[in-house]
Amino acid sequence: WKGYVSLSDVSRGEGYEQKLKETVDLLSNAQNLSAHKHEYLLREALTTSDFPYLFGDVLDRQVLASYKAVDPVWKAFIKISTNRDFKVSRRFAIAGGDQYLAEVVEKGEYLASERTEDYYDLTVKKYGRQFDISWESLINDDLGALKDTPERFARAAVRTEHRIVTGLYQDDDGTHGAGNLYDKSTANEINGSTALLTIANLEAALEAMAGFLDANGEPIQNRAKYLVVPPALEMTARQILTSATKMWLAATTGQTNVPYPTTNVVSQMGLTLIVDPYLPVLDADNGATGWYLFADPKDIAVLEVAHLKGHERPEICMKASDKVTIGGGAIGPMSGDFATDNVLYRVRLCFGGCKLDWRGSYGGGLVN
Repeated sequence: WKGYVSLSDVSRGEGYEQKLKETVDLLSNAQNLSAHKHEYLLREALTTSDFPYLFGDVLDRQVLASYKAVDPVWKAFIKISTNRDFKVSRRFAIAGGDQYLAEVVEKGEYLASERTEDYYDLTVKKYGRQFDISWESLINDDLGALKDTPERFARAAVRTEHRIVTGLYQDDDGTHGAGNLYDKSTANEINGSTALLTIANLEAALEAMAGFLDANGEPIQNRAKYLVVPPALEMTARQILTSATKMWLAATTGQTNVPYPTTNVVSQMGLTLIVDPYLPVLDADNGATGWYLFADPKDIAVLEVAHLKGHERPEICMKASDKVTIGGGAIGPMSGDFATDNVLYRVRLCFGGCKLDWRGSYGGGLVN
């Protein structure tokens, strides 16, 4: 092997070991220089072109872990489907035909059963970004800081879906006639309140949901299954859902104490707690106070989201290189394009959502 050198020795260049020793001596102040002179020499060294490369061999360099995207907690209480294309897709609701039967007298006529229909529009939209990296940057990326672009794009798609879903129900306060999900004023349709999250207010909300009727005035199976809160209410919600008993305060002076049951029946309702961290991000008014009940989407679907059929996952791709070898062979995408040597990534997400039946939800803490 005489006459051969390793690749690492070639890349280091002539006099590398001597320069590295001088750098280590300077950083450790091996010559015991005075503080001001040592600082001056360090500042001077920072202006040289080769110091950043030597500095990488002296210090332990690391790329910090990126932030983790929050879990898509919304999938538990949302109906998920697909759309065939980007056109408006309609979801139809039929009411009637299942109300109580009218009495038929002898030789009397059977009355006709009336049915009504309604529809909801759902549109899928396209979302995406692209990111281009120079070929030189990828070559110099010895820490792999730029090679995680596909993973970052995947997290971006998860966050986009979460923002869209939370935006469908957060602070959607108004009237059902105007298309709002929560109504605080229409008689027999009130499913919104300014009441803050307490045991008593949660009991009232559960009772209100259980009392909603269908379009024909018939009772329906409508039990809340999920309690959705912002991070600011997580501890309060956990205390309510796990406390077996309630503490009652004594009556005010001059009033007679009244006996009350002390069992916290809310904890027996089997509610599943879901913390949605996007509530305070998207809701500037009620992001810290709003709380929401949802029925099982298999019973009553309040919201529905859909992906484009055949594109249920975010699509992350690279631009194929438009360069070829002299012999006509293809060149991989990591070599960049012909004009600039840029390597291009792209992500595409096809997603959309709509509001369905308000009866399967209740919103509290809507103070504004």
